[in-house]
Parts: sequence; C-alpha cells; structure tokens
Amino acid sequence: MVEPPEDNPYVEDPPTDFAPVEDLPAGEAERQAELLREAIRYHDYRYYVEADPAVADRAYDRLFARLEELEETYDLATPDSPTRRVGGEPADELPTVGHVAPMLSIDQSVEAEEVRAFGERVTRELRDAGFDEPDYVCEPKFDGISIELVYEDGRLDRAVTRGDGRRGDDVTANVRTIRSVPLRLDARSGTEVPEFLAVRGEIYMPLDGFQALNRERVESGEDPFANPRNATAGTIRQLDPTVVADRPLSIFVYDVMDTSDGDVATNDEEHEWLADLGFRVSERTDLVPDVEDAIAYRDDLLDERDDLNYEVDGVVVKVNDREACAYLGETARSVRWAFAHKFPARTEETTLRDVVVQVGRTGRLTPVALLDPVDVGGVTVSRASLHNPAQIAELGAGIGDTVRIERAGDVIPQVAEVVESTAESHFEYPDYCPSCGNPVEREGPIAFCTGGFACPAQLRRRIEHYADALDVDGLGPERVDQLVDAGLVEELAALYALGVEDLASLEGWGQRSAENLLAELDDASEPPLSDFVAALGVPLVGEATARNLAREFGDLAAIRAADETDLRAVPDVGPEVAHRVRSFFANEANREAVEALLAYVDPQPVEDTGGDELDGLTFVFTGSLSAPRSDLEELVARHGGNATGSVSGNTDYLVFGENPGQRKRDDADDHGVPTLDEDEFRDLLEARGVAWPDD
Repeated sequence: MVEPPEDNPYVEDPPTDFAPVEDLPAGEAERQAELLREAIRYHDYRYYVEADPAVADRAYDRLFARLEELEETYDLATPDSPTRRVGGEPADELPTVGHVAPMLSIDQSVEAEEVRAFGERVTRELRDAGFDEPDYVCEPKFDGISIELVYEDGRLDRAVTRGDGRRGDDVTANVRTIRSVPLRLDARSGTEVPEFLAVRGEIYMPLDGFQALNRERVESGEDPFANPRNATAGTIRQLDPTVVADRPLSIFVYDVMDTSDGDVATNDEEHEWLADLGFRVSERTDLVPDVEDAIAYRDDLLDERDDLNYEVDGVVVKVNDREACAYLGETARSVRWAFAHKFPARTEETTLRDVVVQVGRTGRLTPVALLDPVDVGGVTVSRASLHNPAQIAELGAGIGDTVRIERAGDVIPQVAEVVESTAESHFEYPDYCPSCGNPVEREGPIAFCTGGFACPAQLRRRIEHYADALDVDGLGPERVDQLVDAGLVEELAALYALGVEDLASLEGWGQRSAENLLAELDDASEPPLSDFVAALGVPLVGEATARNLAREFGDLAAIRAADETDLRAVPDVGPEVAHRVRSFFANEANREAVEALLAYVDPQPVEDTGGDELDGLTFVFTGSLSAPRSDLEELVARHGGNATGSVSGNTDYLVFGENPGQRKRDDADDHGVPTLDEDEFRDLLEARGVAWPDD
C-alpha cells in the first residue's frame, strides 16, 4: 500500500469545515490549495487504483469543493489539478498526433499448440544468440482501447489513441477526466520520476459501470451500447470532455514505450516500476518459468473470467528479459517477443424469430437474424450476423429454430449452430433489393444490389462514407438519417444545394451549426483526386488503392474511361478490383450521381512531385522530429526510398529527434548503421533535391 504524504492535515483526518476563503492570511490560500491537491491525489490513488479508500465519500467531497473554491477565488488552478478532471470546452475536432514509438499488434491464437510454437521459436532463437532459457510475464489481454500516455517532467502532456499504430487521435482532454490516470507522477518507494516517459495502456469500462450506463440510456430513450468496448471507444473520441467525465472509464498501464531514464532489465521489473510511479497496473500479472505454465495461467484466468469486473479476451505472454525482447525485434505489424493466447468466444442459446436483409454501403446484402434477446457475456444480443445464404444453408437455420449464439472475437454476435430445428419457414434470398427494388446480382455466396446511388439504403451510408473521406465532420449517422428522412437529400450532390434555412429548421440544428456544415462542404469542394475517388465508395477501393489510381491516371476522366486491362496495370489492383471499378463507373445510376457531384466538386488532378532521389535507401525514425513521422515516411516512399520500424543490417540510416528510443540507437551501433540528427537528415534530403515537408 502506498504511504500517505507526510505533514498533510487533509489526508488522515480531514476537517469537517473550513474558514471562509476571504479570511485567509496572505499566502495561506496558495499553501492550502497545494496541500489539498496532494491529499486529493493520494485519495484518488487509494480509491481508483488500489480500490481501498482512506476517507468517506463525504469527506472527500468537502476537500474537493474547498479546492475548487480556492482555485476560483484566487485564480490558483494548475494544469494537473484534480479539479481539471471534470472536463473542459468541447473540441471542434480531434487532431492527429504521431506516436513516440509504433503501437504494434501481437500475434494471437486460441490454440495452445500455437503458443507452444511461439515458445519453441523464441527459445531456439535466443539460445542460438547466447541468451539463457527465457521466462515469461503473463497478463490479462484487456478488451478496451489502447492508449499512449506521454509525460514531460512528470506531468501528463498528451494522450493519443492507437489509430493506425503510427498516428492516432489526440484525446488528452478526455483522458484527463479519467481518475485512474495520474495527471502528475509521484515517486514511490524511492523511485525517481523520469523527465520523459511514454507508456501504453488500455482504457476500458468496468462491467458494473457499463450496465449502469446502459440502464440510463434505455431509460432516457437512447439505444444501449452493444458492449463495453464499443462504449469505451465511443466515449474516448467524444468532442466534449464533460461527456467523458460523466462516464465510468478506467485504465490499466502495461508497457513503457520510451523513457529518458529508469531502464529496467525485465518486464517483471517494469511492471513494478510502473506501479511505483503511480500507474494502475494489473494485480493479475504473473511471472512464469516456461510456456506450459503460461498456458496454465491462461486456463486459470479463463475459469475466473466471469468474476472479473472488466472484459478480457485472452492473456498476453511476454518474454521477460528486455534485452532478449530487443534481440527478437518486431515485424512491420507485430512484435516477435509476445503472443496472445486468446479465450474461446462466449456462447449462448436462443430462438431465431426472423431473418431480414440489410443493405450495406456498397450494395452488399447481408442476412441478419432477429433473435429473442439473450445475455451473452454480459451483453444483451437481439440480432446476429448470418453472413450469406451459403452459411444459412450450411447451418440449416430456419425461423423458429433454437440456435447457439457466439460473439466472434468476443464482440460481433453470430449464429454458430442450430441446436434444435423446429423451423416454420426457411430464408430465401430476394431477387430484388428490399430498399430500391433493383435486381440483385449474385457473386458466389455474396449478393449485391445493382441500384448504386439510386438505392436509398446505400445512399445513407454512402453519404456518411463520403463525408468521412472528405473530413466533413458535421455529417454523422444521425444527421444523415435526418436529412434523408426530411427529403432534403435524395442524392449525394444535393448536399451542396442545401441552404441555411433548410438545415436550421430541423430539430437539434441552429443557425451556427447549419453555417458550419455548409462551410465544411464548401471546404470539401476541391478535394485531392485520391480523396474524391475514395469518397465515392467504389467496392474494394480503399484509401491506398484510390491513391494508386490517382497517381497512375492523373485525373478523374481517365479513371472513368479506363478499361479493366488499364486498371490492372495499376499497383495493388488485381482482377477483382479492376472489375469492380469498371462496373461502378459503367452503372448508369452511378454515372448520373458522379456527374451531378461534378457540378459542385472539382477533384484536383495529381501533381507528379515524386522521383527516385532516395532509391535504394532504407531509413528508420526514432524520437520526436519537427515533422510528423508518418509524413517523413511518406516523403521517403514518394522519392523511391523505404521507411521501416526497426533497425536491421539492411538499414542505411537511423534518423533521431528528441527523446530517441535507446533500443534503436543500440541496434544501430550493433549493425554499424550511421545515425543522423534532424539537421543532418535535412542536409541529406537537400543534397538529393528532396524538400522537407511543407518547406
């Protein structure tokens, strides 16, 4: 248990009342406020981290109210004050921030043999390199949202979601409201707080808090969240921190991403070090001697799973020796020194009452089972995926059958098998789209509506996709439904014909919100060609493929006119993608929709700014540079070079900024890789005729 601060009158026996703030002697308000902050931080740690409160709630509330009064009266608020957890002004958007180090994935499997194979590989590689037999740290695999927390001089500087692993959303204002996240690190057990520290953790919603939140939503007429992870994800990306402050989020911290000092030799020691710094760590983390004991740890945790107050979907098995971890390294996607031994999906039985067809954004028809509501792992499930007619036939599922439901990956409900068949009727795929009446085309087990933009069901989701691709933030699902239901938007181009009066008359809108949306649409009227192509929602064409199409053809007219042979010559475009692109632009409804859009939108042709100036060179970046790491990696790729996440014998240069990762510096020394600071890297680019981003 953490020791209480010494000589602080507000820790063990808080007063029942205080002198009026206006009667305080000079300097006393500032001194009292600092003592109150220290005491409240201690009480927060005892309550939210150790689950062992030191004072009654009423006493804590008096301390908090007194601190608020002092800070307001004497303007004493500090950025790391506990009073700053109540939220702040809503943000217009969440900015994107580069990570200190990549937030990589972990290979995973439900099968114990895969874990054993992982252990055999690790042991073999480490033995060949002269390491001792490895032991392992085991910890729960939390089913929440990964987060990077960065501390400067012991104070929380920023919090960033995992995003694509390289960059994520800056959610600092929201994370500050989570009481188990320390705003300021305190040295415990003689531990020194590092000047710079970046850690990785998992934000989650406790199960009791999740159930209480859903109860509130149902009682207020809102749809309940599907599961705690969805509730957490939706909460942490709120633009209004006061909404986050009212929701029951917590955190476990489990990894050091980078630090200026405080290096530890093992992951077991790191776990203790994080706890000493005041972070909430899992009390179920354990050190085991071999992989067989790691498998036993997983089986034991599986037995206890239903008794936990948070969702876990497996365990993480990590090599304990950090030097050995550095030797094992990582791939572009995942680390090679850890493995996730997953739990089997939860299952439950219920009655299948009906099957309906859902029309997706690209026109794909998906049968959905409507079920008698059933509790599956603490989540009430009333519908589940059936994927396609082939699966329905394989299952033999019919209306009235008793079916077993499982949550795939512990998240997405699906029908696993028919337990008892009493079917009154069987599902048959419609020949015509239930939304627009256009014919349905079959491609193997998959069916598509041929209506394209003329299909109302597709239109709603296409508008959402279009807005997301072009960063039109004011068009979320609810507002899109509102516009379509009101008859204001019957085609995509109609967005640009909206007026302030049209929008301001709708429920929940006002003059300002209407003007803001129209301004966003105006800003999106000259998008880069790649963004516009991605925004059209061509099946199988994501951002990367859209960029390749834009670079290859240069303008929209050339893409629309290209035949399948031309399209297949584009990198990352195979026969199926080429067929989908050609079919999309050949569809009459789609052609009309695109033509209508082009009356308002002018996609900007691609300028050929790339080259081969960095051809054959491989770079690795570490630390903070004056340009985002992802921009530098894209710059290198655009000029013929390669950017990778780890140093190897194939690396030509390690480029480092402020607070570089020591492991990469050591790897560069081991492999004889030259290192460049930012100025030296700029000089290399300049010498080869490559401009720094935004120069």
